[in-house]
Order: sequence, then C-alpha cells, then structure tokens
Amino acid sequence: MAETITLNKDVSIDEKYKLLIKQIKSLLNKNENILSNLSNFTAALKQTFNKISWVGFYLYDGKELYLGPFQGKVACTKIQLGKGVCGTSAKKRETLIVPDVDKFPEHIACDVESKSEIVVPIIKDDKLYGVLDLDSSSLNSFDETDKKYLEELVNFLVNEIL
Repeated sequence: MAETITLNKDVSIDEKYKLLIKQIKSLLNKNENILSNLSNFTAALKQTFNKISWVGFYLYDGKELYLGPFQGKVACTKIQLGKGVCGTSAKKRETLIVPDVDKFPEHIACDVESKSEIVVPIIKDDKLYGVLDLDSSSLNSFDETDKKYLEELVNFLVNEIL
C-alpha cells in the first residue's frame, strides 16, 4: 500500500482526478479498517484540490446521517434525510451540485464560510450507505467534471472497499 499522494498542481482538473483515482486505488485496501480507508480517501481529496475547504462522509445508520471521517473544520454531527444538501442527496439518491449554498432551500450552515457544495450518495446493494460531501469557500467550485470523477471514486469504494 502506497501511503503518499503525488501532486501536480499544474495539470488540468481531468488530469488531477485521473492521477488521484490511480493513487486512491493503490492507497485503499479492502483488508484495512473501513474508517482508515475513508479517512485516507478524504485526506487524498483535500490534498489534491485547493478549492476544497471541507470533505467528508456522512454515514447512514437507518434513521439519519451521522458524521464520519472528514478533513476540515468541525462539522454537524447529524443530518436528517431530506434536510440540507446532504440529506436531500441521500433521500433522492442522486448527486447534487450546489453553486451557491445560500440559495439552496434549508441549507445547513455547519460552516458559514462554505459557499458551494457537491454531494454524492453512496449506494451499496440498493441500500443507502451514506454520502460523500465536499464544500468550498468559493462560489461555483464544482461542476459536471467533479461529478463524473467523484461518482467514479464512490463507485470504486462501493465495489472494491465497502
């Protein structure tokens, strides 16, 4: 298992994601503890992209989402399904890109400096496992390119790690 991330900040976002995906696939190991894997996953994302102010997992316990491994400021510990960006993504089971969180109905402001967000649901065996949540302190930080690669990373987690 490689426990370092190689960064090249001078390449396109596509190239950053492609390199990150290769590195995450060698960094994570199904035989390791799931919390260790999820922790390294969030650290790798945070290290790779300056635009990320917070990245983490909210895991589903059958009733609500609870805070899992993350990188960034302290965060909300519980989120109800259908509430905020994370709860809405979890309930709808679809990725949400929010260019301006202040315009999202019932946005939960865990960090008042958060301006934009992307949330990817994690579904395994047709059951909600949780969500991957990324925040940025800038508006319009996430787009379809992020969605494509983050969904690919989540699919790797679902199919190879969880």
